[in-house]
Amino acid sequence: MAGRILLTGVSGQVGAALLPLLQPMGEVVAPLRAELDLSDAEGVRRVVREVRPRWIVNPGAYTAVDKAEKEPELAYAVNRDAVRVLGEEAASIGAAVISFSTDYVFPGDGTKPWLETDGTGPLGVYGASKLAGEQALAASGAAYMVFRTSWVYGATGNNFLKTILRFAREKEEMKIVADQHGAPTWSEDLARLTVHVMKRMEDAAEGRSLADTVREAGGVYHACDAGETTWFGFASEFVRLAQLKEPEQRFARLLPIPSSEYPTPAKRPLNSRMNCEKLKKELGFTMPEWRESVAQVIERLG
Repeated sequence: MAGRILLTGVSGQVGAALLPLLQPMGEVVAPLRAELDLSDAEGVRRVVREVRPRWIVNPGAYTAVDKAEKEPELAYAVNRDAVRVLGEEAASIGAAVISFSTDYVFPGDGTKPWLETDGTGPLGVYGASKLAGEQALAASGAAYMVFRTSWVYGATGNNFLKTILRFAREKEEMKIVADQHGAPTWSEDLARLTVHVMKRMEDAAEGRSLADTVREAGGVYHACDAGETTWFGFASEFVRLAQLKEPEQRFARLLPIPSSEYPTPAKRPLNSRMNCEKLKKELGFTMPEWRESVAQVIERLG
């Protein structure tokens, strides 16, 4: 593949998982935050013009859900304005953009898995800023794909799995929310999906414009691991697996509670289930079942 790949958010979970998988595909430019501050729109524009990438892969985001309620300007600067600039600059040079969004764009009512065509209705600033980023990218004129995902975790970085495991070694019991439904998604599954799609688009673009090829298949896709659970179910599974690995270690007893017993500054959607059939049908990728991925992460944690 000729041309550079600009990767944002390389210190985050998805960005870190993407870097080694993207490197065999070409020259990857993966600036750290000091070199690419996504809250600085003009700085983002300058970097894209310097790099002139063929692909822009953007897992970088403002993801502090509760903090966003007090920092809406910063959340929108990173999740909307930076994405708009990435799209505008990509459109001007014929580059393609892959960006990531969230289940938090939905209001979380009902029990049906959300389709890409369903109406949105974010409950807080984080979800609203991510939705605004989707809309800004669509309006930028760029050839793009957005992968909406949920409950991202991995073997590195800060996430629910690692936090709960740490506390479960220290406490007698822990209360975990059991009425929010969705799918935990391993960062490496998202990285593999991204590389699969990029290779598929490159193959399809043989002899023609990459931007035109991506534009034909582009838009919003739901991309989370298969199956569903609750935060309590997720925690119970990885604590169970950790206990099997460390039979001598004493882990906390987990207690299910409703969201009302664990109030947070930002309201969480109760229904984060997402239908990923479009991803399979249009892009030929099936996300793994969430328990399979959790088992791999627990093994890696050593």
